[in-house]
Amino acid sequence: MSRAPQAGLAIVSEVRRGDDWLTQARRDLQLAQAVTDLGFHEWACFAAHQAAEKAAKALHQFRGSEAWGHDVRELLEAAGDVPAPLVDAAAELDTFYIPTRYPDALPAGAPGQSYTAAQAQRAVGLAEQVLTHVERARPSP
Repeated sequence: MSRAPQAGLAIVSEVRRGDDWLTQARRDLQLAQAVTDLGFHEWACFAAHQAAEKAAKALHQFRGSEAWGHDVRELLEAAGDVPAPLVDAAAELDTFYIPTRYPDALPAGAPGQSYTAAQAQRAVGLAEQVLTHVERARPSP
């Protein structure tokens, strides 16, 4: 019989899943690129954030640690040895986590009316930078 974890405690598996996190990060980036082309700029920005978040979690896995949360800047800073410009890119991506999905996170209008092709393209480019860094940091199989 297994017991549920106590509140506030996480069960951390010994299995490292960095490659799985990175694979999903790549797919999220592909989604961001595809929906940019379709004009769903808010979703492109959100998917770019998701790609970067999952890549940052992959980086932690590759370094033997577990990471929780959705703040890409904090995830990269906690990983250590990440260039400052990449941390700045992550901070910009973090601005796309909530307002791209919820109208009440914006001063007016729906997210689909508020984001531009230029913002979507920039978000995709920033996420690509994060993924490239993590791919280079990936240990050899």
